[in-house]
Amino acid sequence: MTLLVTGGAGFIGANFVLDWLADSQEPIVNLDKLTYAGNPDTLASLQNDARHTLVQGDIGDSRLVADLLARYQPRAVVNFAAESHVDRSIAGPAEFMQTNVIGTFNLLESVRAYLPNLTDAQRGAFRFLHVSTDEVYGTLAPEDPPFSEATPYAPNSPYSASKAASDHLVRAWHHTYGLPVLTTNCSNNYGPYHFPEKLIPLVIHNALAGKPLPVYGDGMQVRDWLYVKDHCSAIRRVLEAGKPGETYNVGGWNERANIDVVKTICALLDALRPLPQGRHYSDLITFVKDRPGHDRRYAIDARRLERELGWRPAETFETGIRKTVQWYLDNQDWVQGVTSGAYRNWVSRHYGA
Repeated sequence: MTLLVTGGAGFIGANFVLDWLADSQEPIVNLDKLTYAGNPDTLASLQNDARHTLVQGDIGDSRLVADLLARYQPRAVVNFAAESHVDRSIAGPAEFMQTNVIGTFNLLESVRAYLPNLTDAQRGAFRFLHVSTDEVYGTLAPEDPPFSEATPYAPNSPYSASKAASDHLVRAWHHTYGLPVLTTNCSNNYGPYHFPEKLIPLVIHNALAGKPLPVYGDGMQVRDWLYVKDHCSAIRRVLEAGKPGETYNVGGWNERANIDVVKTICALLDALRPLPQGRHYSDLITFVKDRPGHDRRYAIDARRLERELGWRPAETFETGIRKTVQWYLDNQDWVQGVTSGAYRNWVSRHYGA
């Protein structure tokens, strides 16, 4: 019994791998391209663990994927591998199409070629779990109900369009070829090991460095926030009991405006790492020009996952964000390791003055 996890050195994937191996003896083969956001240091605790095999490679490499499937004969593939940052997709969409669309296609085709080599029992138990995003649904008005699994797709960024395309491929390979697929669409994740280009880790990182805290537009964009370890537990549950061919929305029931998230982080840092002379971290908040096509509101209706599979998040936003801020305070060596010169140059180019 083995899992093949793709993108398992990235933020969500690495948390999934760490949590899985903390609770299970089932091995993981971890295929990751190790781009800027894939960090083997996150998995350092598994360096001498025989249950974890890290393979550097691209999901678009069909020969490599076929070799891994044949060699390890996994009972499931869990696909986290994706380019995921909206701002980067606006600046350079080609890489998002290559990884998120062509890469997913190659994975599906490799699995389709692999399944006939299994016994009937193995084929019946096999699952391909595709991890996606709520951004495929587009944007909501303030009075709109949250996204459900029946919400029509309406992606508004190159990133969300590439993930929508990958979701459609997964669905089509199930209906056409009978692949036993599962899809999860999650809300905004946060927590340990988050690369500091996304809002929450960026704000913590900049605040501790005394740098401006950039907030797009008026800061009133609303997101549903999901603690990453809750997301990982939801994926484990869907993998265990989800119905092949179905989609499950995963949310935290925590809608917050971006500016309120930033102010919450500032207040926590005021308490945990106070500035001298009575200064406040909120003084660093700086409003910057909004990004093109910025969706105004996301919200997830996760009732199906609770009703059918009995899952609910364990963390509120208040408990999860406190754990996250404390983790970054306690793990500055990890942060320094990932915020290289290339990262600093990108942030400088993107946010400018």
